[in-house]
Amino acid sequence: MKVETHLPLGKVDPGIRETEKPVDLPGVPADAALVERLGFDGLVLTETKEDPYVVMALAASSTERLSLTTAVAMAFPRSPTITAMAAWTLQRASRGRFVLGLGTQVKGHIERRFGMTWHKPGPWLEDYVGAVRAVWDCWQHRTPLDFHSTHYDLTLMNPLFDPGPIEHPDIPVHIAAVNPHMARVGGRIADGVRPHPICTRRYLAEVLQPAIALGTADAGRANDAVSVVASPLIIAAATEAELEARVSNVRSRISFYASTRTYRPVFDLHGWDDVADDLSVLSRQGRWDDMEHRISDEMVEQIAVIGTYDQIGRNVVDRYRGICDRVEFSIPVNGPADAERLAAIVADMQNAD
Repeated sequence: MKVETHLPLGKVDPGIRETEKPVDLPGVPADAALVERLGFDGLVLTETKEDPYVVMALAASSTERLSLTTAVAMAFPRSPTITAMAAWTLQRASRGRFVLGLGTQVKGHIERRFGMTWHKPGPWLEDYVGAVRAVWDCWQHRTPLDFHSTHYDLTLMNPLFDPGPIEHPDIPVHIAAVNPHMARVGGRIADGVRPHPICTRRYLAEVLQPAIALGTADAGRANDAVSVVASPLIIAAATEAELEARVSNVRSRISFYASTRTYRPVFDLHGWDDVADDLSVLSRQGRWDDMEHRISDEMVEQIAVIGTYDQIGRNVVDRYRGICDRVEFSIPVNGPADAERLAAIVADMQNAD
């Protein structure tokens, strides 16, 4: 199994709410080089507090073989041509190692954080990816830009703004997916689908994988045309006692997801809909400290992957074997001994049967 990791490497406790500190930008080249030395196959970054394209450019400067993925960058707030240019530039800088991971973001953020008009995200993203690829095709094959869809009409590409062909023009496109509709879109248009960390193995197997298969059939693509990349919540520690404390912490993060409508299908599938209803009420009341107590041990065990450092690599592989091609993974690295431990775990995961 291919193994990726996320910046900042091993520094984010899975129980922390979505308020992690920004990435140390001057330290990115050194951190990326460390990730490569540890044996990982790829490095990813989610767009929260930094522009992921800038961070991936810094990572490209100090690495030779890592895949570099925006997992994920926001699509809609950027024009397709702007995204095409960022990806083209990074593909050149990394000598063919860039993966363009895109996400749609939810309606509230599109309207109230980005000041845009909301549209149905599935058709919009299909048009968006088609437009990005049309721009790439124009640059690589010297064909006129002539793309028309419901959301975009692109017909102008002056020589001044045309970077021309590159050595590695086939940039993989991954899209984030939680619901089956977006997974089916991924099956039609993407090279990879990146399920949200809240997605359990059962949800992947019973909901997302069949939807991806429907999408590949829609487009007449091969069944294995789309890779699936798991991004689980990892709960790991050196001892069972430390592990118990970390399991307690992760409940708050799961409770946040359960209170959000976007992630509701996962909880409904498992019969946790009553809990999700209660958590939605508590979140509207701002009762965050009360929410984590509604998350059962079963919910934690189904959503997160748990184990001591001696167990966790095998547990991750066992969870996603046969259903995912790649997985995001990390444990804290605070010194040489931690780095040596992580390198051994990654190697074991890559070499697992």
